[in-house]
Amino acid sequence: MKVAIGADHAGFEVKEKIKKLLEEMQIPYEDVGTNSTEPVDYPDFGAKVGQKVASGEADQGIVVCGSGIGIAIAANKIKGIRAAQAWNEETARLARQHNNANVLAIGARVLPEEEIPKIVRAWFSADFEGGRHERRVEKIKALESEDKAQ
Repeated sequence: MKVAIGADHAGFEVKEKIKKLLEEMQIPYEDVGTNSTEPVDYPDFGAKVGQKVASGEADQGIVVCGSGIGIAIAANKIKGIRAAQAWNEETARLARQHNNANVLAIGARVLPEEEIPKIVRAWFSADFEGGRHERRVEKIKALESEDKAQ
């Protein structure tokens, strides 16, 4: 397994801590930036992670911004991405088990620091359950190919 990880300036420090956790967990990763706390635009990094996952260069992705919301929205604009913002271990697990989410979004400014490693571990300990959830994920995939212009 390989993980693509990216963050904006607000998520930079949390991203660096998550990288250390991934190393402890022996999960290879590619850091797509940013590389400092200098202001940058979160859509750029959400898109980079999404593109790595969608192309198969990475199996999973992690994105971090202040709230986790904006960067998840950006990642979700990439076809094939199901980015889920997790705010605790249960939502991280359910995103993988029920939604087959492939990008984890973390809010650096809204989560207690001690919860973030628990969320990341829960994400990587869960697998997609398939079954009744498969039909629903297929419906999500179908939405990507529908023309919604009206």
